[in-house]
Amino acid sequence: MTDINRRACIVGVGETQYARYGSLQDRDEFQLACQAIMAAARDCGLAPGDIDGFACYADTSIDASLLQLGLGIDELSFSGSVWGGRGGGSCGALALAVSAVETGQARHVAVFRSLCQGRSRRYGQFYAQRMHSDMMGPYGLFSAAQGLALVAQRYRHEYGFAAEDLGAIAISLRDNAQRNPRAVMHGRTLSMAQYLQSRPIAEPFRLHDCCLETDGACAVIVTTRERARDLRATPVDVLACVQGGDPGWGTGAMGSHNMPADSYLTGGQRRLARRLFAQAQVSPQDIAVAQFYDHFSAMIFLTLEDFGFCGQGEGPAYLREGHGLWPTGRMPINTHGGALSEAYVHGMNHIVEGVRQLRGESTSQVPDARLCLVTGASEISPSSAAILGV
Repeated sequence: MTDINRRACIVGVGETQYARYGSLQDRDEFQLACQAIMAAARDCGLAPGDIDGFACYADTSIDASLLQLGLGIDELSFSGSVWGGRGGGSCGALALAVSAVETGQARHVAVFRSLCQGRSRRYGQFYAQRMHSDMMGPYGLFSAAQGLALVAQRYRHEYGFAAEDLGAIAISLRDNAQRNPRAVMHGRTLSMAQYLQSRPIAEPFRLHDCCLETDGACAVIVTTRERARDLRATPVDVLACVQGGDPGWGTGAMGSHNMPADSYLTGGQRRLARRLFAQAQVSPQDIAVAQFYDHFSAMIFLTLEDFGFCGQGEGPAYLREGHGLWPTGRMPINTHGGALSEAYVHGMNHIVEGVRQLRGESTSQVPDARLCLVTGASEISPSSAAILGV
């Protein structure tokens, strides 16, 4: 095969229903994963048995050998999972699939993430006996909202932003969800008055600054350009896909709290971003649409800055000037509603939306979109990111 024939591309996307955490009591994470993977296979015209590889992340509890049995796969050629990272590993799992198909280890790899919190530990619980929890718990940092509120507070002290700057992000993403019938917040509008009146969670975060907690699963199928010719879906190229973190971020979740001042107010993705754009041979100015990991609204500022769309401390002004926010801004962000308003699936749904944008199938379609940036979670190491193109 020539290089262009061997290039990895995404040919199928699939999702289950997204619902409020704990509400899908009739299914578990394994069943949801199977449903999402089968939907992605149908999307591109594959039978589930044609899949011969799996990639996941965030310490998944789903064993690839069980997926092989559940989906009726004759031979499993590849399985891989990104260590830790939580939402930082979304594009990292995609990178594993890209490597597998480009090196001939597998033909069709399903990348997936599944959450069913009614049947697994996650929401509203603090777990001791884990290094990061043991270090943060004594200081009252029992949740991600509390931990990342410290970063947002310091950012506000150094650079300044108003509550309305955070509100504009939450409202824009909620507006995108109104066009997206798959979104958990579809049919539930949000005004600035409602945002400002919502209950505080951890200063400066209000309720609508925090990502949803949802049940559901989604998946994409990765293969080569050569094999994509025999399938029915429009292939979307993975132009670049990288993992990593800036120096010193080795303490995992919310590791920035022990970082020096010049790193504390970044998302820990600056070096990763430079490698990503160099690999894709494009610049931030070439990106038409972006799907940023939006675990908390203020983290959008850090992502914009780390990936070179504006300078340090300029994220709020960048958005105020009309960039990023749909529908009039340049390079709209999270056109599906994101984790704030579509669903929280550790960022896998952001990859799905990136594919839909480049196929021209988004419910908030950006005209003539040719390049889409997708990022994993900031403030987590290792993180990851990808550039998709057509």
